[in-house]
Amino acid sequence: MKPLLGISLKVLSALVFTMMSAVLKTLMDRYPTGEVVFFRSSFAILPLWLWLAWKGDLINGLRTKTVVGHFKRGFLGTGAMFLGFAALSFLPLHDAIAIGYASPLILVILAAILLKEKIRAYRWTAVAVGFIGVMIMLSPYLTPETFAGGILAGPSLGAICAFVGAVCSAGAMVQVRRLTGTEKTGAIVFYFFILASGLSFCTILLGWNMPDAKDLALFVLGGILGGIGQILLTESYRYADASVIAPFDYTTMVWALLFGWLMFGDLPTPTILVGAAIVAATGLFIVWREHRLGLERSEELKVASQKPGA
Repeated sequence: MKPLLGISLKVLSALVFTMMSAVLKTLMDRYPTGEVVFFRSSFAILPLWLWLAWKGDLINGLRTKTVVGHFKRGFLGTGAMFLGFAALSFLPLHDAIAIGYASPLILVILAAILLKEKIRAYRWTAVAVGFIGVMIMLSPYLTPETFAGGILAGPSLGAICAFVGAVCSAGAMVQVRRLTGTEKTGAIVFYFFILASGLSFCTILLGWNMPDAKDLALFVLGGILGGIGQILLTESYRYADASVIAPFDYTTMVWALLFGWLMFGDLPTPTILVGAAIVAATGLFIVWREHRLGLERSEELKVASQKPGA
C-alpha cells in the first residue's frame, strides 16, 4: 500500500471528473440523460485503449477472473452515473457535487463493514467533521420552502437524484476495491464502460436527439475526460484503503466552484464556502495523519530489523 500515491491519484481524478461534469452539464438541457450517459461511456473507451496499448498490455489488461464482480460494479456505477447527470440538469454544478459528498461518508462505513478495513478513531473523527461540512452545504435544500413546488419537482428532485446517486457510487467503489485484488485496472474500467454503454443505449427507445457537430465534439471531450478520470480513480484504490482516500472527493468542490463560476456564472453562497472549507480541512488532516502513521510504521520496522535474530 502507498497511501500518498493513492491520495494523489484520487485528487487528480477529482479534477478530471469535475471538468467532465462541467462539459456535459452544458448538454443536459438539450439531450436526454440516457443519451448523455451513452456518449460519456462510449467515448471513454478511447483513452483506455490508448493507455493499455502504451503499456503493451492490451490483451492481458482485459482478461478477467470474475464476470459477476464486473456486473455488480457496472450496474451500481451506471445507476450512479444516471442519477448524477440527472442531478446536474436540475442543480448548479457546485450544489450537485456538494450533495454527492455523502458518497465518501457512506463509503467509509461500507469499507469498515464489507471490506473489514481498520479505521482508527482519528479517521472516524475526520469523517464526522466532514459530514458536518456536507450538512452545512446541504442546508439550503432542507428548508420547507425548497419543497414548496413538490418533492418531485425542480431542485428537490435534483437533490434526491444526487443523494441516491451518492449511495450507488459508494457501493460501486466498494466493488472496485474488491476487484483490484484480482483484476487489472484496464479490465475494471473497460467492462464498466461496456456495460454502461449497453444499458444507456437501451434508452434510445425513449427518444434521443441527433447532436450537431459542436455538441458531438463536447460529447467526445466529456467521454475522453471520463475515461481518463476513471483510470486514475481505479488506480487510486489499488494503492490505498478506500476509507483513506474517500474523503478526497471533497477536493472536487474547489474545482466545481471555479468551473461553475467561469462557465455558468454560478456564484457560491457563504454557506457553500463554509462547508467546503470544513471538508477540505478534514482532507488535509487525514493526509497529515497518514504521513505520521507511515513514519511510525517505518520506525517500527527499522527497530524490528535491528533486533538480534531478526
